[in-house]
Amino acid sequence: MPKIIPVEKAIGKVLPHDITEIVGNEKKGAAFKKGHIIRPEDIAYLKRLGKDNIFVLSLDASEIHENEAAIILARALAGKEIDYSTIPVEGKIALKAGIDGLLRINKESLLQFNMLGEVMCATLHDNTPVKKGETVAATRLIPLITTRKLIAEAERIAMAGSPVVEVLSLKKAKIGLVITGNEVFYGRIKDKFEEVLRAKAKALGSEILLVRFAPDDKQTIASEIHYCAQQGADLIVTSGGMSVDPDDVTRESIMMAGARDVIYGTPVLPGAMFLSGTIDNRPVLGLPACGMFHKITVLDLLLPRILSGEKIGRLDIAEMGHGGLCRNCPTCSYPVCNFGK
Repeated sequence: MPKIIPVEKAIGKVLPHDITEIVGNEKKGAAFKKGHIIRPEDIAYLKRLGKDNIFVLSLDASEIHENEAAIILARALAGKEIDYSTIPVEGKIALKAGIDGLLRINKESLLQFNMLGEVMCATLHDNTPVKKGETVAATRLIPLITTRKLIAEAERIAMAGSPVVEVLSLKKAKIGLVITGNEVFYGRIKDKFEEVLRAKAKALGSEILLVRFAPDDKQTIASEIHYCAQQGADLIVTSGGMSVDPDDVTRESIMMAGARDVIYGTPVLPGAMFLSGTIDNRPVLGLPACGMFHKITVLDLLLPRILSGEKIGRLDIAEMGHGGLCRNCPTCSYPVCNFGK
């Protein structure tokens, strides 16, 4: 409970409310905010504001103020490539991406942390591509003061497993692109996918190493996949030929090229007929024709995860069904939307 004491005896005490300063018609605002810990240099200022006596909070050894708590919480929550200030703003500390990369959230630990009630951490969605300096999470103590025991438990939960909030760097991949289809190979239509993939690769810090074209022939497509690997591509993407039409043989071609750990089909639209696998420990991705017509597809959800070093399994793919329907908004704002979340 607050009590009234002379300002001279208030050093080290905590203000339970804002103290307002009014300067004629020029200024009205908080000279001292709620939660401020009174310092010796504040005494004269408080007296100029007419505060000879003030309400204060007194903390005993078992209690902790919101600002100190916020610093402890931020330190416990922050993992790799997370920056934060040690000066809380209104009791809150923002966690920011230290690099361009992929945000990863330990959702189970975050849930346990927030179940404590008096502490909170809000984050962006797991697996969101983020830019350096972007705020990805924020934490604070909800009441002005709490027990040190509760903060110690929050710290324990946050540090018990993998970091609650971290940003993973993305490998700068050299991508081999194999564009399939008789219509492109024989010049009946102009390919549009190379331009699309170059832009996506550049945005993630990767590059297109080489582009090869192949007709709807299994052996030729498989040979071009091997050629990309021989030329130093550490990630191979094929475009087209992934549907159920009789001329669509790219999926069988990828298998013929020696793909392992193959997963065909995703609960994501656009991108239901997407394929992922590996050839000689390098990722190989089969993108259906939707990649040429839709700005954002399943490739945009999975490529950053693959570049972060994650091994994509069937469970990872199946979990993407929740949030895997793109709204095809007239003005796309991905990743600031619900797609893939």
